[in-house]
Parts: sequence; C-alpha cells; structure tokens
Amino acid sequence: MTSRDRVVLTLNHQPVDRIARDLRVSSEMKLYHGDEVGEMQFRFASDMIKALLRWPRGERSRGKSREPGDHTDAWGCTWHVPKRGAIGALVDSPLADPAAIAGYRPPLEILERADLSTVNERCAGTSRFALAWSQTKPLERLQALRGPGAALADLGAGNAGARRLLDMLHEFSCREMEMWAQSDVDGVVFSDDWGSPDGLIVSPDVFRDFFKPLYGQYCEILHAHDKYAFFRSDGDITEIFGDLVDLGIDAVAAQWFAMDFEALAREYRGRVTFWGELDRLRLMPLGTPEQVRAAVRRLQRALDFGRGGVIAACEWGAATPFTNVAAMFEQWQQPLPIHA
Repeated sequence: MTSRDRVVLTLNHQPVDRIARDLRVSSEMKLYHGDEVGEMQFRFASDMIKALLRWPRGERSRGKSREPGDHTDAWGCTWHVPKRGAIGALVDSPLADPAAIAGYRPPLEILERADLSTVNERCAGTSRFALAWSQTKPLERLQALRGPGAALADLGAGNAGARRLLDMLHEFSCREMEMWAQSDVDGVVFSDDWGSPDGLIVSPDVFRDFFKPLYGQYCEILHAHDKYAFFRSDGDITEIFGDLVDLGIDAVAAQWFAMDFEALAREYRGRVTFWGELDRLRLMPLGTPEQVRAAVRRLQRALDFGRGGVIAACEWGAATPFTNVAAMFEQWQQPLPIHA
C-alpha cells in the first residue's frame, strides 16, 4: 500500500501493514543538522508531508519571520526571533487597547492572494498523505492580538468584545477552510494550545460556549469536501477531549504523557485517531533511547491493535538527539503487543 493508503486506513480504523509515521523537522534542524535529517528521512520515511503554502505578505507585515530581530505578521502582532530558524516570542499586541477592536479587520488579503497551484502540484506528485497546516487557531490568535492575560480575562468574563473579535477570526477561518477544502490536500490541521501541565488554561464551559461551535463548523466544511480534520493542542486537555471526539475531528495530537492516555484510549479508541507524539520537552531531548522505547511501548499497549487509530508522530527540534528519534521509530516497528 502507498503511504496515503496507510494513513487513510489508519484514520478509518482499518487494518494496516505497519504504523503510519509523521516526521516533522524544525527549521533549525534543516539549517544546522542537514546530514542527520537526510539519514532519518531515508531510514524512516514519513507517510505524511506538509502541504506547504508560501503565504503572501499582508498589508501589516514588516520584516522576516525566521530572521533574527523583530518582525510584524499579517495580523499586526510583533514577534522577536532570537536566532535564525527559531520561533519568535510575542512582544507587541495590536489590540491591547480594547477600544481598537471595533476598527480591526483580519488580513483577508492573504487569502485572496494565496496561490495553491504549487500545493496542488505537490499533492499530484506524491503518494504520501498531504496535510495542510492552517492559520486557524482562534484561541492562540485571540491571545496574540489582545495579549495573553487580557484575552483570558475577556473570556473568563464573557466579554462582548471577545465575542466580536472571535466572530472576525471565525470569518477568516471559515474562508481559509473553504480554500483548503477546494484544494487537493488530504487533510487540514487547525490548532489551539488549551492545556497546561495542570489542566485547561480556561474552564471547559468557556471552550464549549466560545470555541466548540467554531471548531464544529471547521469540521463540517472539511468533511463536506472529503478532507480529514486534524487538531493539535499542548498540555492536559482531558476535560475537553470528549468534546473534540464528538465534533468529529479525525485525529488529535496532544501531550499524551501529560494525561492518563490509557484511560482516554479505553474510552475513545475506534472513534478518533491518536496522533501519537512523545514528550518533546523532556523525554525526547533529555531521556535515553531505552526510556524512549519504554514510552513507545506504553502507547503501543494502549493504542496499537493493528486496526489503525494511531499515528507515530515526531516533531524533531534541535535539542533532541538523533538516537532518540531513531529509537522511537524503531520501537514503533516492533511486533504488535500480545493483546493484538
């Protein structure tokens, strides 16, 4: 079977010949460790590829996003990049003053100018599953625009300004989802970091009131065009995991080892695909290869019954040694646990 076949069967909870792999490599790794990246991609080729779109510059854009120094994105948020290839840190929020919300408009021009012809060409030229990483992340976008503290306070208070801003973000996101849905990609990711190590950063009621209806519409748009809906979050999202499944999201990536994922697997296996990444903050950069293998074995026992429903994912950053990434994928290739 092709890689695309393998991922589609996995998402549909059908038997597969081996675990589907998703290896994502950071810009830093590509810049500074190209030989290691090439060897890993040869030994453990990913079944999934990013459907890369070169987004046009917005009217508010200033500077370069991956170069050292400050840059302003299409939304008007300013970020500081410490070194080439690194992810920027937020330094200025354009809507810190709530009075500015009324006159704000999302950068719809980047959607209007987006050219998906190269994306479609790449999809046509590969047998791997093409996954688009969208700009849709309403909670994170709200925090960037207002400032994290102000945004969470707005949500907690049920602020009308937060709803108006979310309505604007949602309009942009629906248009973006329609754009991707009419392309040749196989699936689309939208994301929001809901969790901390201690649980949700806001109450489940805030999620259900403000965000769950938005997420549901994104899934409806994608599924109406036979695209798979992927969702990604950090932290402990146990309290809303069932909501994500109920929405019909096809695959969820989360920090599984921040949660009782065995309990989640028992309740939701067969209804959602666990996009199974290991702990990339501690275990992957600091653990030993044997500790990595042991963690994979835990995921295998909980999730891998040979009938899909789990993708072996790795987001490879510069802090993680080659040996740990290799150990992770090698263990996923070992025979199924005895329960299978």
